[in-house]
Amino acid sequence: MSGNFNFHHTNTALLSVKSVEAPVVVSSQEFDERLSPSLKRLRLSKGLLERVAGVSERRWWAPGSTFEDGAIEAGAKAMAEAGVEPSQIGLLINTSVTRKNLEPSVAVKIHHSLGLPSSCLNFDLANACLGFVNGITMASNMIESGQIDYALIVAGEDSQGVQEATFGRLNREDSTRQDYLREFATLTLGSGAAAAVIGRAGDHPGSHRILGGVSRAGTEHHELCVGGEGGMYTDTKGLLEGGLDLVVTAWHEAQENGWDWKGMDRYVTHQVSNSYTNAIIKAVELEKERVPITFPRWGNVGPASLPMTLAQEARTLHPGDRVLCMGVGSGLNTTMMEIAW
Repeated sequence: MSGNFNFHHTNTALLSVKSVEAPVVVSSQEFDERLSPSLKRLRLSKGLLERVAGVSERRWWAPGSTFEDGAIEAGAKAMAEAGVEPSQIGLLINTSVTRKNLEPSVAVKIHHSLGLPSSCLNFDLANACLGFVNGITMASNMIESGQIDYALIVAGEDSQGVQEATFGRLNREDSTRQDYLREFATLTLGSGAAAAVIGRAGDHPGSHRILGGVSRAGTEHHELCVGGEGGMYTDTKGLLEGGLDLVVTAWHEAQENGWDWKGMDRYVTHQVSNSYTNAIIKAVELEKERVPITFPRWGNVGPASLPMTLAQEARTLHPGDRVLCMGVGSGLNTTMMEIAW
């Protein structure tokens, strides 16, 4: 396959990746209590979020703080760890799904709050849960073209509003089992933030080289997961089947194009649920102990999910380790990106 399917980076590196956990822990048991009227009326048992999805808890932001505050904090931490000053950042990409307004971009507040220079390009890049990985690819291309020296990629997510709205709908007297199933995935979402600094590998010996990877689209599935201000509606079975087929096809075509991802030291996947993770592990024969799992305590934190997991794993990765980031976003799109730690 030609075009963007197979991409390589020659001189870019991940200089840092940091996360911020939203502070308010909300258990799935609490969700069951909020939904107890509808669960009883529809004869649905409690505990489905834990038994089926594997999500025990998720996090919300504290009153008075926002997802933007989380992204700003994560961005400041990432720049400090990378040893890069705000004045050196030439590109800020915000990849959050969450937003308060259609315009201006979420990026502008983050840009201002971090004290980034007027010369720093800033914008939002939206591609569902795949946005952060897409942002890294775009930043890497701009660095290698010589347009910028450093990029900051951020994502901040807030699940509380959409989940509160979902409680209200599902507890109505006219809600059905089908409604519950269509909105079940909404209850697995979580809040949090992440940020990464990308720079030129040649300027930072010992940094984590971004080698490249593959991307593939399955946009015939664009109606399987649709979200907006009022809620998110998902065909869970169709999304799993479509996503799995897309990932498996991309995986095998990548091997045919020279990528060898057997025996990686870590497979950092987008965090969704038990069934999704186990299906991916089985389909492409990953070593389960090398696939870190964070969704039981964070839920699905959208595009912040993968970098938050990578930030956690960074503590135990060693120079020379090989890391494969595997992201899938509603629509459907997938990207797999290799990093030489």
